[in-house]
Amino acid sequence: MTDVFAKRRFRLRAMKKLMDNYLPADQLIACPKCLRDIPIAQKEENLSVCPHCGYHWPIGAKRRLEIIMDAGRYRELNADLCAGDPLSFPGYPEKLAKAREATGMNEAVLTATGMIHGHRCVVCALDGRFLMGSMGAAVGEKLTLAIEHAQRNRLPLIIFSASGGARMQEGILSLMQMAKTSAALRRFSEKGLLFISVLTDPTTGGVTASFASLGDVILAEPGALIGFAGPRVIEQTIGEKLPEDFQRAEFMMEHGFVDAVVARGELRAALGELLLLHQGGKHEQ
Repeated sequence: MTDVFAKRRFRLRAMKKLMDNYLPADQLIACPKCLRDIPIAQKEENLSVCPHCGYHWPIGAKRRLEIIMDAGRYRELNADLCAGDPLSFPGYPEKLAKAREATGMNEAVLTATGMIHGHRCVVCALDGRFLMGSMGAAVGEKLTLAIEHAQRNRLPLIIFSASGGARMQEGILSLMQMAKTSAALRRFSEKGLLFISVLTDPTTGGVTASFASLGDVILAEPGALIGFAGPRVIEQTIGEKLPEDFQRAEFMMEHGFVDAVVARGELRAALGELLLLHQGGKHEQ
């Protein structure tokens, strides 16, 4: 009889443990890669990285800087600079308004100054939630002003890219930002200052073809899509099947485009080491 009660108590304890661990569907999220359900709270604690397979969810610009900067603090630059509608593109003002409401940002890039492991620097982060992180005139202007601020103050520069490319609603004005940001980086480089480019998922189009590819050191998050045209466009153009990992961060590192693939949880430490190694400029070690 004692054994019966003991087994019953064991089953009740096991059932209680299962119920304690149960979470309703609205508190779970499925990983797009391994398809396992993960508590949303655990995902956030793990920097939006799947604890099972290492999949890196895209994150917003503000969250990016909170993770990277000392104590999550920074001073934003040119926060009020935002896009106009130079071509009177149908529906563009409404899309801008929705993006601003959804992200709490005026534009698709956040530029700021702050400290990483005690090293003062200028950090810029594109936000893929704002019209796919596309680069229009305001984004190009904010980036250029941030680069020039870093140059004047002889500070290292870090740019986190996450973009679908140039913003079609601004036509040629958006494409001009490729030359504008690249020219600013050329002047910055001539002063011997350090530029670290960090490529996140996705980094494509005109952003890849301009400032994102010009880093003295180029890092990437695991699995990030990096390229100019997407793999589907390339397959349709050349009529061939591409490798499964084509244009992913690891593939790009193997082919010399990326210097290192660094997991999000290790990125702050890696940036701190690079800033320490290059104190005073990229030519000093």
